[in-house]
Amino acid sequence: MLSVKPLAFDSFGVRSMATFVETEDVAILIDPGVSLAPSRYHLPPHPKEEERMQETWTAIKEHAARSDVMIVTHYHYDHHNPDEPEIYQGKRVYLKHPTDKINRSQSERASYFLDKLKGIPESIDIADGKEFKYGSTTITFSEPVYHGTNPRLGYVVEVSIASGGEKMVFTSDVEGPSVDAQVEFIIRERPELVILDGPMTYMLGFRYSKRSLALSIENMCRLIRGGTLKELLVEHHFMRDLKYRERIAEVYECATEFDTKVITAAEYIGREIEMLEARRKELYAE
Repeated sequence: MLSVKPLAFDSFGVRSMATFVETEDVAILIDPGVSLAPSRYHLPPHPKEEERMQETWTAIKEHAARSDVMIVTHYHYDHHNPDEPEIYQGKRVYLKHPTDKINRSQSERASYFLDKLKGIPESIDIADGKEFKYGSTTITFSEPVYHGTNPRLGYVVEVSIASGGEKMVFTSDVEGPSVDAQVEFIIRERPELVILDGPMTYMLGFRYSKRSLALSIENMCRLIRGGTLKELLVEHHFMRDLKYRERIAEVYECATEFDTKVITAAEYIGREIEMLEARRKELYAE
């Protein structure tokens, strides 16, 4: 049994990829953090976004209490919250290496976070490239891969969880994937479900190139053609663009051919897609 529950995602109206995974052996919470864009269209977060952030943070804390294992794939604040370290009380914690393959900003945040965690978790282990077993459940981490298309924003670790003949991969912030190392881990793991941080198309032509988008589309189609993938959740950076479907039309076409679902985290759990950040201008106008 492999039960996957998205808790907070951009299709819910917040910046997050918080995900709760439960097997017969262990309960796992990946990236327990949530945030909002400080400015979009030169506007601050709308009150509806603030309300949604509080709702999703409450859900994250409730699932943290039910978790045995907590994972932090990198040190951006939409993936961890250093100001409420008590949610890690008594947990086994797996972290992206705090000093290796990391940029200065994340290194400083990692140091601060580890100071806050002192004496709180049951254990803390470095995740990078390692594998951990809990009964019949295996948690496998990739070697660090780029946060995006280059090392400017640092690195993240991808996570594979396998149990009962089922497997899922959580990519963290790959913004694509447009880089070979990011997609090779997924291909090697051969999952049925992938929770993917998709291409950053809301910055297309500014901080995200057409070349990176083309490579991301190619790699998503590679995953679909691999033969094991049943569901591809394309999320996070991708769901900040109101034109998201037309940006990767080829992926939807490929998915239809191979009987794979390409959906959002909201659709995965049967809730309405609410792209509050992308609709911020409209929310203020209302």
